[in-house]
Amino acid sequence: MRILNSEQLLRCKNQRGRENMLKILEVGLEAADPYYSTKELFRVEGNTLYIGNLDYEARNDPDSGIEKVDLNETDKILVVGAAKGIQRIARAIEDVLGDRLTGGHVIGKYGDSTDLNKIGITLAAHPTPDENCVKGCHEIKKLAENITGRDLVITVIGNGGSSLLTDPAEGIQIEEIEKFTYMMQIEMGVPTIELNVVRNHIDRMKGGRLARLFSRAKLICLDCVDLNDFRMRGIQEDWNVLMKENRWLHNLPDETTFQDALDIIDKYNVEEKTPKSIMDHLRKAGIEDETVHLKEFQTFGARVFGLMPKSRDFLETAKRKAAELGYKAITLAHVEAVEAKQAARIFSSIIKHSIQEGEPFEAPAALFVGEEMVVEVGDSKGVGGRNQEYALMMASLIDGVKGVTVGAVDTDGTDGPGGLKLEGAPNCLSGGIVDGETMSMARELGVDIENALRTHATSEALWKLNSAIYATQNVSMGDLGVILLDKI
Repeated sequence: MRILNSEQLLRCKNQRGRENMLKILEVGLEAADPYYSTKELFRVEGNTLYIGNLDYEARNDPDSGIEKVDLNETDKILVVGAAKGIQRIARAIEDVLGDRLTGGHVIGKYGDSTDLNKIGITLAAHPTPDENCVKGCHEIKKLAENITGRDLVITVIGNGGSSLLTDPAEGIQIEEIEKFTYMMQIEMGVPTIELNVVRNHIDRMKGGRLARLFSRAKLICLDCVDLNDFRMRGIQEDWNVLMKENRWLHNLPDETTFQDALDIIDKYNVEEKTPKSIMDHLRKAGIEDETVHLKEFQTFGARVFGLMPKSRDFLETAKRKAAELGYKAITLAHVEAVEAKQAARIFSSIIKHSIQEGEPFEAPAALFVGEEMVVEVGDSKGVGGRNQEYALMMASLIDGVKGVTVGAVDTDGTDGPGGLKLEGAPNCLSGGIVDGETMSMARELGVDIENALRTHATSEALWKLNSAIYATQNVSMGDLGVILLDKI
């Protein structure tokens, strides 16, 4: 089971709603595990390795089809990369290739499993990087020193890679990257897709440079996403859109420039708060320091596959479970870069009207929310995360409303920087489940919800209210939000 504290979450009056919520979240979290889809991508028959499946390709991929690798003509097979929960992908490749795999090195997040046999793993910090990120990158770079055209290198990137795969450009210290990332992402809530325009230009591994490092080898680029739906909703996505709009899959090209990075600094008016070394690098770097653009990437001859195609989408899997439980399953919204409290205000208004008037949604219904919200914490040091903030805000807004259960969870099992220090609680929660009774329980126990929301100390409040989700760590595929409307 991915959710480890189900019994605690059921210590409440709303048994039916929470039991159904746990079943839906559990299957969604399990579907987000890339181990099984990774195993399906690889097949060994005799001395031939087959890699590919049309479901795993971007539309209009110019190199579409199964990739065949003659193992008799292959010297080394290595796996390198970075992502939260990357060990699940690495372990699947180990299990398929067995003794034919030479080794490799990957970077995961603190708390991830290290259960790998041939592939080395360094655990490091996320969402802000630390020295272990640099150490992991150096282990990967060592493997590139003797690469030849007779080698096969499988690069892997997923969510979290933008922090974990950090090797600062010359003259920039890791502590400065950490400070800059915290300011932009945690204090100001800058979306990753914008932050990475800067981060990709102050690093020696991001922005396609991981692929460049191993470009002498036969190169397979695995990305833990659906390549036809990689945070570009509303656009007809295909191979060309992926290659031109990518900012965070660091084994693929990044078409942005140093001037684009300076424009982001200007947009958020943070030049005076940005370490001088970063500003100096952005202003003085030459063309040789640029990210890998598409024209260069095409010379690598790499094949690109997405490990989480639509057929394995965790949101769709969760919706099917809700339908089995008797709910009409509906996707309510995809909320990329929306402030968590604001999303809660909008959604709570919709569901309260639905409960009272039977429209726009009539119970029993399960409303699903995808993508990732943001939280702008300023100088607050409270422990929380976007899912915890959203859940606790929803609890305050549906106080006393019957027939409503709200759940929100990060598929990687951890949400926010962590740092929770309560007996029996994990360092970092995954999200929360709340309902119309949660505020009543808070008043009985003396838990100050208003203060928790003001200081962003939402994890402690949820844990004390038996409303916090504690889950195993895995790859991050985004957030899974669910609102259940039950007949009263």
